[in-house]
Amino acid sequence: MSAMKEKDKMFSIVLTFCTLFIFWLLLSAWTIYLPDPYDFSKIARGVLAAAVVTALSYEMFVQDRSRKVLFNLGRVLPYIVWELYQILLATIDVAYRVFGVLPVDPRIIVFPTTLRSDMAQFTLATSITLTPGTITIDIEPEEGVFTVHAVAVEPAESLTVDQGMQKYIGWVYREE
Repeated sequence: MSAMKEKDKMFSIVLTFCTLFIFWLLLSAWTIYLPDPYDFSKIARGVLAAAVVTALSYEMFVQDRSRKVLFNLGRVLPYIVWELYQILLATIDVAYRVFGVLPVDPRIIVFPTTLRSDMAQFTLATSITLTPGTITIDIEPEEGVFTVHAVAVEPAESLTVDQGMQKYIGWVYREE
């Protein structure tokens, strides 16, 4: 049993490191247009940054479900694409409000969620805050109650009425 735990831990560390290093490469890709795009020093800094963050966070990233992570990517990746699309739509909505085309009617809403795991609630809170026009103010994790500030009625209703984001996150974390 100990050998299996050791394999899971190593898988978690390697997966976290590779993900972080690829993310670092993507974020630093703009440097390919500069005269010395990737020299040893830049790559070494990326490896060092990924290694430090891996050492601090590999247990959070993969947790005990390391064998299911690759399977879960089939649910996480579509959610990321969907969330990016929602961010684009919300950005356009906020721009309309800034230019006076749509009204600004700020409000604070409190709503319950059926999401129970810490990661699902964290993902919901982060997704709300990443979406322009809304920000998570408070979470009561035991009760599953969120307090959110919204710039107008429509963004507030999207969280409380159709609950698309909550349902999608529930599907990602298998809490449907």
